[in-house]
Parts: sequence; structure tokens; C-alpha cells
Amino acid sequence: MHDALIIGAGPAGATAARMLAQAGWSVALVEKSAFPRRKVCGEFISATSLPLLYDRDVRERFLAEAGPEVRRVGLFAQDAVLSAAMPAAGKSVSGWGRALGRDRLDQLLAEAAAKAGADLRQPCKVVGLKRNGDGFVCSMDADGTPSELQAKILIAANGSWERAPWTAEHPRPTRKPSELLAFKARFDRAALSSELMPLLVFPGGYGGMVHTDGGTVSLSCCIRRDALELCRQKYHRPHAGEAVLAHIMTTSEGVKRALGQASLDGTWLSAGPIRPGIRPRYADGIFFIGNSAGEAHPIIAEGISMAMQSAWLLSKRLITGQGHKGAPKAVAELGRLYARDWHMAFATRIHAAALFAHLAMWPGAGRVLPIIKRVPEILTWGAWLSGKTTQLVP
Repeated sequence: MHDALIIGAGPAGATAARMLAQAGWSVALVEKSAFPRRKVCGEFISATSLPLLYDRDVRERFLAEAGPEVRRVGLFAQDAVLSAAMPAAGKSVSGWGRALGRDRLDQLLAEAAAKAGADLRQPCKVVGLKRNGDGFVCSMDADGTPSELQAKILIAANGSWERAPWTAEHPRPTRKPSELLAFKARFDRAALSSELMPLLVFPGGYGGMVHTDGGTVSLSCCIRRDALELCRQKYHRPHAGEAVLAHIMTTSEGVKRALGQASLDGTWLSAGPIRPGIRPRYADGIFFIGNSAGEAHPIIAEGISMAMQSAWLLSKRLITGQGHKGAPKAVAELGRLYARDWHMAFATRIHAAALFAHLAMWPGAGRVLPIIKRVPEILTWGAWLSGKTTQLVP
């Protein structure tokens, strides 16, 4: 019997497992994939989330491996190549945001959770879940070997795309022209300023670039399904991501300059459709963190930060409220308080991200460019509104 069972060892799950284990909880952390693994993600971590990395198990490795500090935010759209200062996170946070590939970050955080005392089961897939008195019994499969774990508290950190045992089966949704598909690739020898993280705006989608580990530049983007189909018809490329890149470089002078002489490092990754929005943070005795709880449009580059911060919010509530010892009603009250904390911390970011995403994909978005060219400080304000200075962790 564990105090808590956490499903998913990404940034949210591993952060929660490490915090609870350090507080003396008995924690099981279950992850279906073997690490390291690459994943579609912008890779950027805001300065306000760095305190969650800065403990004895993580700090030195993160600082040694992550890309350079991001001190400027930019915009590459049509012929516009703009930049402005990244807003500072505040006096209590030292340094600036940086990027680290998910293959490195996820492994680093999972290992730190295990070192703190969490029982890491990996690769191990959850195949069943049932109630057992005041707790849960989880059935698992590790390369054909079945097992069970019992826990008082269940935390879902398995993202927004994974089918979970507690999720009702639904018919496969009809493909919609407006739904967004995500792509990511890394490049060597990119001509991008080391301290700049530009927003990319192009017909039918948006994206971003940032220097990450290994001296590479990561490009991640989202594009409407109908725009993707047009790209594949116009640019005959072996991979859909290559067609998307051709589309972006044709319509963005800044990306053309940055990647015109660069070479692809590895392969293109794709995922989707993405599911931005706010979801239940506590339901039927289960706590949700990371993208399982809610997801912002990637245009604001806050996905990893929100995942880790949501884990911190929940862990703080569970530890101070001694959730592993509470009766079901007491645990439900902790769930209500956590849901309130989460909404106060992230609702504005999610709504701002939706506004920015729709503006970027609006056919008349080019009309806004002259204003931004005259007042590039609008980019700094946008970074502030997206949560780059919102500090939750002391």
C-alpha cells in the first residue's frame, strides 16, 4: 500500500513524486515509456519554474545541459523580424528561462524522483483501475508481467492524449479542418541569436524557436489540418513536417534567415490534435495535474512550466493537509482547494493563449504587424500576460 500512486513520469508526475517522497510519503510513479524519449514539445522552461529544478538532485545537471538564457522574445511574421526584452521574473528568482530537450528533462526529473524515494515502475503500462475501500487498486503490465499496486491517493499525470482506465471509451471523433496538429524538429548551425525566443506566425498556424541542449535550435509549431493538407499538396516532401517547414520558410523572412543554412538534427516528430482548454482538476477521488488538468495553446510556451507548477500546487495541498491520512471527505476537500488554486494560477494564461492563438491564425493578422513594428514592446507585454513573470513557487 502506497500513500500515492502517480500515473505518468513527465514533468508534472515526476515533480509531484519527488516533492511527496521528500515529504516522507510512500509514492509509486508509473510510466509506460522507457526514457530517454523524444517528444513534441517547445522545451522552454520559464524562470518562475526554475526553483522546482533547483535542488541537490537536479540543479547542476540542468545548468550544465540546458541551452542559454532566453533574455529576449521575438516575432517572425512575413517580413517582420522583431524582438523585445523578456520581462524579468522578479527579485526572488535569479536567472532567466532556458530550454532542455524532453529526452533529457524527463529522465533527469524521473531519476530525481526515484533518488528521493519514489518507487519508479518503468516501462509499465496501467491497464486497469478499481476502488478498494478508501483507496485504489491499479493493475499494470510491464513487458507482459502483470502486477498490482494499491494507493490511498491517485494522481493522473498522463497528459491529454492518453486513453486512461478511468476514461470512458468514445467513438473516434471526426477530423475537423480547424483542429491543430503539432510538429517539432531540431537543427544544427541555425543562425538564431542565442538569447532570443521568437514567436513564428504563418498562414494557418504558429510556432516558436529556441536554443536548447547540444547546441541545437528547436522548432515546434502547430498548424490547422486544412492548412497542412494544402502544404502537402504544394510542397512534395517525404514527411509532413518538412512540408510545414517549407511553408513557414516561404512565408517568414526570419525563419528563412535562421534556418536557411541549418541542417536537420534527427527526425521530425508529430502529434495531435492538441486539446487546449480547462478540464476537471479533481473528480471521483482522482487528482489531475499537467495537461490532464488543463492545457494552454503552445503559442505562449508555458506547457512545461504549467505542468511543474500544477504539481507543486497539488503537492503543497496534499502535504500540508496530510491527504494520505485523511478520510474520503477530507481528501475531497483538498481536491476542491487544489482545483481553486489551479484556476487562480492558470486560467488567465489559458485564456490569453487562446486569444493569441486565434489572433495569430486570423486571416487578417497581417494588419496588426504595422502596430507591433512601431511598438515592439507589445511583445514584452504579451510575454508578461502569458505568465512568464507569474511566480507561484517561493
